[in-house]
Amino acid sequence: MSENTVDSLDTTLNAQLTEPLKFAYWVPNVSGGLVTSTIEQRTDWGYDYNVKLARTAENNGFEYALSQIRYLASYGADHQHEATAFSLALGLATERLKVIAAVHPGLWEPAVLAKWVATADHLTKGRIAINVVSGWLKAEFTALGQPWLEHDERYRRANEFIRVLREIWTAGEGGADFAGDFYRVHGYDLKPKPVDVPGRPHPEIFQGGNSTAARRNGGTVSDWYFSNGKDYDGFTEQVEEVLGHAKTAERLAPVRFGLNAFLIARDDESEARETLREIIAKANRPAVEGFRDAVQQAGNATGDKRGMWADSSFEDLVQYNDGFRSQLIGTPEQIADRAIEYKRRGANLLLLGFLHFQEEVEYFGAKVLPIIREKEAELAAREPQPTAV
Repeated sequence: MSENTVDSLDTTLNAQLTEPLKFAYWVPNVSGGLVTSTIEQRTDWGYDYNVKLARTAENNGFEYALSQIRYLASYGADHQHEATAFSLALGLATERLKVIAAVHPGLWEPAVLAKWVATADHLTKGRIAINVVSGWLKAEFTALGQPWLEHDERYRRANEFIRVLREIWTAGEGGADFAGDFYRVHGYDLKPKPVDVPGRPHPEIFQGGNSTAARRNGGTVSDWYFSNGKDYDGFTEQVEEVLGHAKTAERLAPVRFGLNAFLIARDDESEARETLREIIAKANRPAVEGFRDAVQQAGNATGDKRGMWADSSFEDLVQYNDGFRSQLIGTPEQIADRAIEYKRRGANLLLLGFLHFQEEVEYFGAKVLPIIREKEAELAAREPQPTAV
């Protein structure tokens, strides 16, 4: 879809476009920062730093924090804190921040995770969510003694995984029953259920990907579809396809969309661009090339070659979720303009990474977010909003 046809995009299933744009940040719970580069990154993967960062974030416009999951040292991340434990810790250390824990089907049983989430949801008063990661690093699964499924089978398993979670969390008297190819549950009556949060049928389920299988899952079973960094056309194309799947699905709520972006906001555009140039110039080439070999093998494993990272360049992969491609780089005004355009194209949330987390989260809240809110008000006054069906 070209940029000049965005107004024809069917967003009627995405009623949250009428809401303010939401923001999440990548929790730096693994060592090495968010870019695979020797440039200085004033960040830390430890608990104390992350508690301070989480409190700063919730006071500077961030609604969500996503803890990433790694089980092995890889590609610059030599040390890793486990995502569910770390997310719960941050949830208990904050008051409003919603914490998202990344989890792998195949390494978690969905019924066990459903119980963990229900407990964590009560401890955080309804602020726990999960990001279902189908898996891209074969070495993790083999090191842990688990089978490595082919690409589309991993997403088929993830589809069942999400459906089991949803069934357990929402089942009435008699408990949950599910019979699939990967998972079976027989009369499992979860007590207590997750917290009853108005407007939330169950704890939110995020899911990413780029392939046809990922997009199908996003439209049919997930609450949120996360996109890697994309330019306008790339993001619009994903939104259109996911919404197409959502039209024929029995959903409890409309699908929503998050977009990954590495934000470099500076008072002067040239300074922001120079920072990007330096990040790439100082890339840890062996680590980036190793990551590229691993993920592009996974991306090209799909029949249509549309898996994640299938078309990512070396420069893109210096930020390992293609965050540079969203181009939230420049002055606060320039970044706000791009954020609003992504919102027009279906984004409900921007998932942000930073070079120097603490100070740049504060800069975002003080300099960037107020302009975004002003431009959202202008957008609402200028354009008709979609209505729910």
